[in-house]
Amino acid sequence: MIEILIASSIIAVSILAAMAVSQKSIQVARQSLHASQASFLLEEGAEVTKILRDNSWNNISILTPNTDYYPTFVSPNWSLSSTPNSIGIFTRTVRVSNINRDDNTKDIADVGSDDPGTKLITITVSWSEGGSIINKTLSFYLLDIFS
Repeated sequence: MIEILIASSIIAVSILAAMAVSQKSIQVARQSLHASQASFLLEEGAEVTKILRDNSWNNISILTPNTDYYPTFVSPNWSLSSTPNSIGIFTRTVRVSNINRDDNTKDIADVGSDDPGTKLITITVSWSEGGSIINKTLSFYLLDIFS
């Protein structure tokens, strides 16, 4: 009788451990899927801003600095809207910041003259995962290459 009780306990603990490992692996797989989807959305956001720049630098230069914009697609064009929107569980924002250049070296600097032909673009994708908000960010400089 004791042997049956011990064997049953071992089997029960083994099954519970296998279930815990399975649950954790599913959670990690879901987090990995969300992270890769967010990376694709970041890249798409970068491409959207480049498309807008290529159509006209005015599409970028008229944006209010340090304001969140949301990429929207209305066939056949992309635009940046101030109206929040989401893609499934994800929210993607595009923020444009002004850039200063050192008056002597012309390097990007914290102080100096404003460079209207260069903007810092920061794209953020955020989503809720396990009760917390996850953010992925991509920042790059965008130049007025056509003037």
